[in-house]
Amino acid sequence: MRTPHGDIRTPAFIPVGTKATVKAVLPESLRALGAQAVLANAYHLYLQPGADIIDEAGGLAAFMGWGGPTFTDSGGFQVLSLGAGFKKVLAMDSGYRDDDVIAEGKERLARVDDDGVTFRSHLDGSEHRFTPEVSMRVQAAIGADIAFAFDELTTLNNTRSYQEIALERTRLWAERCLVEHAHLRASHPQRPAQALFGVIQGAQYEDLRRRAARDIAAMDFDGFGIGGAIEKRNLAQIVTWVTEELPDDRPRHLLGIGEPGDLFAGVAAGADTFDCVSPSREARNSAVYTSTGRFNLTGSAHRRDFGPIDADCGCYTCTHYSRAYLHHAFKAKEMVSATLATVHNLHFTVSLVDRMRVALESGDFDALREEFLGRYYAGTESA
Repeated sequence: MRTPHGDIRTPAFIPVGTKATVKAVLPESLRALGAQAVLANAYHLYLQPGADIIDEAGGLAAFMGWGGPTFTDSGGFQVLSLGAGFKKVLAMDSGYRDDDVIAEGKERLARVDDDGVTFRSHLDGSEHRFTPEVSMRVQAAIGADIAFAFDELTTLNNTRSYQEIALERTRLWAERCLVEHAHLRASHPQRPAQALFGVIQGAQYEDLRRRAARDIAAMDFDGFGIGGAIEKRNLAQIVTWVTEELPDDRPRHLLGIGEPGDLFAGVAAGADTFDCVSPSREARNSAVYTSTGRFNLTGSAHRRDFGPIDADCGCYTCTHYSRAYLHHAFKAKEMVSATLATVHNLHFTVSLVDRMRVALESGDFDALREEFLGRYYAGTESA
């Protein structure tokens, strides 16, 4: 993938820097651990500090001191998930089906209509409105190399009939995004060219996913985002449905996926890039990945363990710090604990997808998947 700020070799994992920063990690560390690009969030940057400030700074890459390729998602996930009180997740397990899904004890902060979404800020309660056109303007001002069309994200608790309504609304919004995106390009020729990806929804339904993929593929998008609430056990099947309908000459980005098994499933099904907050969020809560599984550094077994997190890992953390030190840093609530664990988890995840790319080129992908996942899931939570 060629962007104004550099090329991205695929498949690739893209760390999430929601508010123009990957929490606890400097851009220099991101480059050192092998990250090729960063994804930020249009909703959060619109609210703070404001897209106009980022535009004045020369765009997202310059503003955050990164300099490399950048993505922004449209803000649709945050508008609707935060608006329904669910924060990070929309795939709930409550068992009921409803078309006005709201988290228990929460007040709805977002309302969707055919033109867009009216929502209240989770920061101060002020009212705002996102339409496809507004999302395009915000993302153009932020200046990421790759932007995503504004879509309506449903939950697994929405009924089939509402999924159909939302899918058609997303299709119409995609057309409006393309029109506004072209207008913005023509109006601001001094800005680096920004690619626009269409987003494919459809929940768990094969016919809806395939229909959405065909509809979005027929439009003049530069690439595609595969999104929506997905039960992990159905991930590979859903991505396969979608990629079978998409052209081979444009990239596919799988939104919000970062666990090792899911990454292997996504690559096998034809996804090119991935983003997810899990590696960094779990690191801040002391959970780290290793070649033999995932474990928590705060466990008492690591108090006097002077070995690295993972003897097979060559990241900065593993070559300079012990489990005992990290155990201490987390227990003492020292900020360095989050930094060191995040560096490790991101290096682990970025490097894993890099290994998949090498294995694809050599024809050894299936062997790598079997060997890696056999070790990883045999040891998860037991180290």
